[in-house]
Amino acid sequence: MSARNAPPRPESSDAHITLYRLQACPYCERVVRKLDELDLDYHSRFIEPLHSERNAVKKVVGARTVPAIIDDETGVAMAESANIVDYLDATYGGDA
Repeated sequence: MSARNAPPRPESSDAHITLYRLQACPYCERVVRKLDELDLDYHSRFIEPLHSERNAVKKVVGARTVPAIIDDETGVAMAESANIVDYLDATYGGDA
């Protein structure tokens, strides 16, 4: 079964990664695919679509852009899908 056809994984109550995202956002889905590929549990927090209303994201990463993650395990908070994917690979990938 391909990742595209796989059923969504249930969120774990003891997940230490929170993903701030928008519905149907291709950049957010890129991060979701990486989290799933690395078999990492995470919480999704869907945020306001209106950029000026994304105060929850700004409080944690200093910007209103998504995707953004907070990793309670390492204390990292960051935005930008490419940076997040690189971070997840470096921290939780096969070479980590």
